[in-house]
Amino acid sequence: MKFTDGYWLLREGITAAYPAEALDVTESDGALEIHAPTRPVRSRGDLMTGPVLTVRAHTPMPDVIGLTLTHFTGGRPRGPEFELTGSDTTAEITYDDEHATLTSGDLSVRLARGGPWHVEFLAHGRTLTSSGHKNAGIMRDASGAHHLREQLVLKVGTSVYGLGERFGPLVKNGQVVDVWQADGGTCSEQAYKNVPFYLTDAGYGVFVDHPGKVSFEVASEVVSRVQFSAETQELTYYVIHGPTPKEILRKYTALTGRPALPPAWSFGLWLSTSFTTPYDEETVTSFIEGMKERELPLSVFHFDCFWMREFNWCDFRWDPRVFPDPEGMLARLKAHDLRVSVWINPYIAQRSPLFAEGKALGHLLKRPDGDVWQWDMWQPGMALVDFTSPAARDWYAGKLEALLAQGVDCFKTDFGERVPLDVVWSDGSEPERMHNYYTYLYNRTVFEVLRKHRGEQEAVLFARSATTGSQQFPVHWGGDCEATYESMAESLRGGLSLGLSGFGFWSHDIGGFEGTPTPALFKRWLAFGLLSSHSRLHGSSSYRVPWHFDEESVEVARHFTRLKLRLMPYLYETARAARTEGLPLMRAMVLEFPDDPGCAHLERQYMLGPDLLVAPVFGDDGDVTYYVPEGTWTHFLTGRTVTGPRWVRERHGFLSAPLLVRPGAVIPVGARDDRPDYDHADGVTLRAYGLRPGDEVTVAVGNVTFTVVREGNRLRATCGQPAAAWGLAAGGREVQAPPGTALLTLELD
Repeated sequence: MKFTDGYWLLREGITAAYPAEALDVTESDGALEIHAPTRPVRSRGDLMTGPVLTVRAHTPMPDVIGLTLTHFTGGRPRGPEFELTGSDTTAEITYDDEHATLTSGDLSVRLARGGPWHVEFLAHGRTLTSSGHKNAGIMRDASGAHHLREQLVLKVGTSVYGLGERFGPLVKNGQVVDVWQADGGTCSEQAYKNVPFYLTDAGYGVFVDHPGKVSFEVASEVVSRVQFSAETQELTYYVIHGPTPKEILRKYTALTGRPALPPAWSFGLWLSTSFTTPYDEETVTSFIEGMKERELPLSVFHFDCFWMREFNWCDFRWDPRVFPDPEGMLARLKAHDLRVSVWINPYIAQRSPLFAEGKALGHLLKRPDGDVWQWDMWQPGMALVDFTSPAARDWYAGKLEALLAQGVDCFKTDFGERVPLDVVWSDGSEPERMHNYYTYLYNRTVFEVLRKHRGEQEAVLFARSATTGSQQFPVHWGGDCEATYESMAESLRGGLSLGLSGFGFWSHDIGGFEGTPTPALFKRWLAFGLLSSHSRLHGSSSYRVPWHFDEESVEVARHFTRLKLRLMPYLYETARAARTEGLPLMRAMVLEFPDDPGCAHLERQYMLGPDLLVAPVFGDDGDVTYYVPEGTWTHFLTGRTVTGPRWVRERHGFLSAPLLVRPGAVIPVGARDDRPDYDHADGVTLRAYGLRPGDEVTVAVGNVTFTVVREGNRLRATCGQPAAAWGLAAGGREVQAPPGTALLTLELD
């Protein structure tokens, strides 16, 4: 939200009050509290009028410092609040004549004790960012709405990332971003997954701890600052010191939650009925048998909306006209060694039997007059489940438990963005604050059902909407994209942006959701989709089985599916890092190469884990241009090398795409390519790339640890668990070791 008219003036109807100086500084419970009048205090007469801004500096964990700006404190508590996990942290507080300083780990906040107002965040004696004269403020608009605003200086050359899954340019400088859930597709400034956190390549990130609407002006209203504001009387933000982008994400996710580890089977190929296409058990079976006949490994089959009867979404009952024997059908599908996913959402149509039941029990969201809130968009007369009520959550969970008992394995938790404001929540939550937060309660409810009935290692969702903390309930997919190369590119931007917002696992609709892709686009998207965290064939009004496009599409799907399954030892260990460190599987180049200025703006390529570079092809002709950082990289599929830093232009057929291995990496390659959930250490091959004499690389595969060392012209590998069968590869050659081998040496040319 913009408050100014250029640099000097306020916009019409805006009034502002800025902290002028610190009147006093007090210390309490390891925090600093500052009272800052909004006019200079020259005499006692200046002490009799306000407003006064109260600023509290505190720390929830090392290297993280929060500032809480407060105007009026007389209001009632306004939930919800993000669930943060702090640690026992003792701040060091020091004073001198001019400043009061609070230090947590390597991060300090230094506040001027006199005038003019100035706040500075420092690490190792270097200023990361600061807020000075007329940066923080109490802003009122013409309607009287009360906003708190902060502006943090953006140093020259600093790039800003994150703020959720955003489909515009990856670097957010120059953009206006409203953190506000919307169902707007992938081609607009709106977003399904809004996260009030941004990450910079200048050693810090900023998390605004406000679950409602936060408006960010990222080097836009004032081009040298990041501004954020919210309509509230109190606003807390945390500065998180890295110094690297990876460390920033580690600390941010330690504060807000890290992803659960999805089961290995979820990394295989998912096939959907698609949305409005006609289907029944015969159709579904024909798809599954068609995949098997064509040797296309399939892990999950998904039933989209019309598994339920029209106008009944959601009643969680199989349409009896189409699926008269759901339990039998699910058993028959599982005989194909498949997992089953079904579509759900948090809305209850008026025709659903659950509407009357939920209304009678008080589980549906109400208007201020006590009526159930309803509208006709999406489903006629639909209402929302009030997930702020524990009883409503249990009621909803009970409906899902019945499906799990039938044999369903997981849920696609669609929607959750269009949450109204003219309502009263069961727990008294503020409607504006609940609008974004609703998706957290919705997906947490479903995930906890799965965890309870399927176990910690088997719970997985396919979720569309999200906010801070939702990363704990993977997987998330990118929403409604179009069947175009442009939409394929915007989907990638959204996924990389989400990864830089603390989310570990992300997917997208291969081929695009709206429309039908051309065979060429479908084949290009297959390569991208199967070199993503999770991979799903799904569309709106047309099927996505590969043979509906052409026979080459079948070959491409088979090639890249089997490639991904062979990479499972590498991918699943990277997934474990997402669980333990908060690092995404698909990584923007800047995350791995923050010191390479050539990587700052890259958004058409990414790192798949720490060691594989992927550059999707965005054109029928196969032309692709990508950037290679420093060192000699190796094409995984061909063994050809390219030395960076440099830009590379290549042409690829449909059975190829740039997939390069980082120099000095050891990639574990699995022995199977027919399923993702096998013993990844059994028969694994270690492929070593560009190791220099003396280099030592440790690779974990499940419970087995391998160490590869280059000694002169030899590669020597040791295995911490000699029961594993494995091999070693270098220079395009592979040597397989028999079961029980614990040491292997390969001579290099």
